[in-house]
Amino acid sequence: MLFTEIQYEKHGDIAVIRFNRPESLNCVGPVTHGELIEAWQDFKTSRELKVAILTGAGEKAFCAGGDLKAGEGIVSADKDEILAHVTGKKPGYIGPSRWTDIYKPIIAAVNGLAYAGGLEWACFADIRIAEEHATFGVTCRRWNIGLADGGTQRLPRIIGMGRAMELIITGRVIDAKEALRIGLVNEVVPKGDSLKRAMALAGHIASLPQPAIRTDKEAAVRGFGLPLDEGLKIEAECFNRSIFQPETAEALEKFLTRTHPDLLKDGPAATPGLVKQ
Repeated sequence: MLFTEIQYEKHGDIAVIRFNRPESLNCVGPVTHGELIEAWQDFKTSRELKVAILTGAGEKAFCAGGDLKAGEGIVSADKDEILAHVTGKKPGYIGPSRWTDIYKPIIAAVNGLAYAGGLEWACFADIRIAEEHATFGVTCRRWNIGLADGGTQRLPRIIGMGRAMELIITGRVIDAKEALRIGLVNEVVPKGDSLKRAMALAGHIASLPQPAIRTDKEAAVRGFGLPLDEGLKIEAECFNRSIFQPETAEALEKFLTRTHPDLLKDGPAATPGLVKQ
């Protein structure tokens, strides 16, 4: 796969997808759109890749959203094209932002501004690590351009309806500290360290048995917003797909024989934050 507007790297079982238009603050145009679809499809279907990291090239921007200079290259007034979007037959306007069935973990390493569609892409991830100079905002508000790649749906799920509506309506830009305070990001790191930290976190996640991670993510995504009894049915169905996998037997063997690092008397625990008893 040869890309010109993104970079797609594979580091063992970790994928790094990087917006690569630093001269345009990593905004997404028609070419970027197609390349993102191709890269995410490869990650989604790969048997080897376990975790994806999404980040931007350069030091200024994670992603500034859609390329406004592209015009109808991104949004078309054609009636059939509009209908295809409304009925869910299109993956999104700036990449496959409407995909909801990637159940592998995704980390956003937000290395600069994340505006409009860039904020939507940050919200696409499960975990967001922001550099201290990163900023976030629905800045497309000033151009009368709505959110069309998940922002109105994912942002309220992450930070709550009240805070999300304030950001969506006002277009106010917030810094990394406020993003951490309201729960938009999980962690703030020094400038230049987001990818390093994301790689370390991805390495830990990739070291864990994968089936239960994926079915738990699936249950959380599919069950969110449903009545509790319906969500519990989804959880049970997902649980029964993971519990009988070979990885469970292998992990239980380590538990029973006390050979897992968390259970050994000597050496550090493998689980972050765990204090050995």
